[in-house]
Amino acid sequence: MAEKFEGKNSRSRDDSGSSAELSANSIEASTVDLTPTTSSIKVVTESTAIVPTGGASETASLASSQTGYSRRDSLRGDAFDQPEPAAMLTADRLIEVNSKTRPSPESGFRRFIYFLSLKTINLGDNLRVRERKAIDARIATNLGGGARFVPVLTRKGGVGKTTVTTLLGMAMALAREDRVIAIDANPDRGTLAERVSKSTRFTVRDVVNRAAAIDGFTDFSTMVSRDVTRLHVLASDSDPMLSEAFDEGDYNVVADMAARYYTIILTDCGTGIVHSVMRPTLQRANGLVIVSGGSVDEARLASETLTWLEANGYGDLVRGSVVALNTATQGTNLVKLDEIEAHFKSRVRAVVKIPYDPALAAGSVIKFDQLHRNTREAARVLAALVVEGLAKSN
Repeated sequence: MAEKFEGKNSRSRDDSGSSAELSANSIEASTVDLTPTTSSIKVVTESTAIVPTGGASETASLASSQTGYSRRDSLRGDAFDQPEPAAMLTADRLIEVNSKTRPSPESGFRRFIYFLSLKTINLGDNLRVRERKAIDARIATNLGGGARFVPVLTRKGGVGKTTVTTLLGMAMALAREDRVIAIDANPDRGTLAERVSKSTRFTVRDVVNRAAAIDGFTDFSTMVSRDVTRLHVLASDSDPMLSEAFDEGDYNVVADMAARYYTIILTDCGTGIVHSVMRPTLQRANGLVIVSGGSVDEARLASETLTWLEANGYGDLVRGSVVALNTATQGTNLVKLDEIEAHFKSRVRAVVKIPYDPALAAGSVIKFDQLHRNTREAARVLAALVVEGLAKSN
């Protein structure tokens, strides 16, 4: 059974948040401009995001003043009489941020002034760079305590679930120092491995058949494709008949093997939530990403997925989940996206809009650095939210 998620953003769902609310009447036709702009990236959460303006120390101090607890108290909990571990003596806590200790500006006028003054004037990075570094820090949060499993699922096909899995994995792999893998567990011949440069013909079936002979990460790594972002991808079987034969026991073999070598394991699930593979996938889950398209039926089926999970004992997992709202699906320009967001906001921890990107529309290999900046930022925000949920699931 999935571990219980208890974070400050958790909430109880009432009847008003059911999928029945998503009717064609509440999502009326309107025109939505899909041109990528900064406003394309929208995150809906209960808490107000705090953008650091002066480095990690100032961020920690600001958080302390708002909560009434110090960084030390938050790590120690209520046991104030317990001695602090050495790990609490971090640079963020001990080093005062000023012109001498602040990192040199990355680029632009501020960097020019820094070197022109022989490094005596350090204005620090601009707001955009500080925001990027803040998200990087959130994604790179040290999880500890073993592997974390994150299924990416929905009951509706064609809403971009595989694309979201790939974007999420790439954003994580770029910012984290540990290993991230995405496993294609789609019983209907998944295409996850086709979204990265394929470097091997091995599949999940080969891992199952050769499990006893795999004697370390070097052996296992020959069976995965590796993207330039450092994301590893394990393909599903190309033969649909073999894919259908991939069952609960097979998934457990693959998952146990991946847990030896990876910190975060994303699972690109099929649309069949009653398929035998779904049970071990959800039982291992520490976090959850639900993908919804922008049409009436796509949003309704995504919401019904949440309802099914709640009815089958995964309510805590639902409340801690994140919805990725893909605005590139057909029908998006005919509905009120704000209504869809509001609905999912009442049921899950956060909602992230994935903007339309022509580089994704072709359905071919994804090159993260060639995506529109808004698409990359949406993927990074999604990754940060997922990692934060995993950190709280310890």
